[in-house]
Amino acid sequence: MPASTASDSSVDYQRLFRSLPDNFLLMKPDATIVDNTDSHVAVSMKSREEAVGRTLFEAYPSTDQNQGDIIAASHEHVRQHLEPHAMPVIRYDLARPAEQGGGFEELYWQATHYPLLDEQGRLEYILQRTQNITEQYRTAQQAERDRLALAESQDRMRFVLENLPVLIWTATAAGDRDFFNQRWLAFTGRTAEEQLGAQWSTSIHPDDRERVLATWRKSVETGDTYQVEYRLRRHDGQYRWVLVRATPRRDAQGAINLWVGGGTDIHEQRQMVQELLTANETQAELAEQAHQLYQKAEGQRDTFHNLFMQAPAMICILRGPEHRYEFVNPQYQLLFPHRELLGRTVAEEVPEVKDQGIIDILDRVYQTGETFYGNELMMQLERDASKELKDTYFNFIYQQFRENGAPAGIMVFAFEVTEFVHARQALERLGNAAGN
Repeated sequence: MPASTASDSSVDYQRLFRSLPDNFLLMKPDATIVDNTDSHVAVSMKSREEAVGRTLFEAYPSTDQNQGDIIAASHEHVRQHLEPHAMPVIRYDLARPAEQGGGFEELYWQATHYPLLDEQGRLEYILQRTQNITEQYRTAQQAERDRLALAESQDRMRFVLENLPVLIWTATAAGDRDFFNQRWLAFTGRTAEEQLGAQWSTSIHPDDRERVLATWRKSVETGDTYQVEYRLRRHDGQYRWVLVRATPRRDAQGAINLWVGGGTDIHEQRQMVQELLTANETQAELAEQAHQLYQKAEGQRDTFHNLFMQAPAMICILRGPEHRYEFVNPQYQLLFPHRELLGRTVAEEVPEVKDQGIIDILDRVYQTGETFYGNELMMQLERDASKELKDTYFNFIYQQFRENGAPAGIMVFAFEVTEFVHARQALERLGNAAGN
């Protein structure tokens, strides 16, 4: 330590330095250790007597030469420019004392080197301040792995949902149909507005209509699973046999609040069965074929139902250039429990996003067909009826879908990552606070 002047000879500056509540290491310009604080002694796992008088790299040898080179480069920066230099996070393992089992402990550090100049402005000492950020670093690494896993899950779910060959619809507890997916609309060639409520039944073959409606009314009254086969008019006027199955969703009290149905085109299978009957095939063969067809249709329906309705993603379909909500899954609706989204435009029901550029992004995706990927994008949303805007972060995809060669709307797949972003920001604040 530098010698004390006459005016401060009564102050033991070395004792004060060693008592500083941080990890400081005092070195000569050639990295020879002069002194260190008690806190540094504790984290370095080496006594002061074993370190003082030796160079930094002799006293605390690194298991990775690259990390040692980073420290040496920081020293050289201080020597050349006589200014502080903050190093990036490095891994610098330290040898454990024999009484602690020996070997090396994996550690991550943030360090800053400060020049201490003499009266002529020449470098006299280099002061190193280090922080052990191993725990924060590992937490951040785990958070990154979790983020990548979430992104992979999102991509996988989006692929599955886009490629399931199922006609999907939903109905209210009273039995009124209130949503049809794009595959259903493309199959029937009719708009959603033309099929809402009970209008969907006009596409059923006249010979099947009363049977189908009676079965549906019974399921709505009893809550039993709805399953029926009937002929549904396709957009080209042909009636096709479909297998439709629906299950009710119940609230915590057991009351039905939603019906979800899936339909599968089984026309070819049905025709095959009829041909087998006409050709007087054996009953055993007929039964086996019918069973296989039934299992196939059941498997397709169940796969969609489980993946689509229980997906951890927020999914919605925006129809037309005005971005009108055509479909909103339960996860998406949870964002706005106080709003009725279906049939309304984004600008009408979520007006707070107008000034945040979201409408412009939707317009651009709809017009250009270029998919937009949002990563940790912050939106200010009214999540309840309080009129208070809350910062909410999302990873999401806006993707155009087309019909008959023209833009028809936008598919939205989103995951809320607010808690993840807040956790990372907290870590960054801890790191910044520790570095100041």
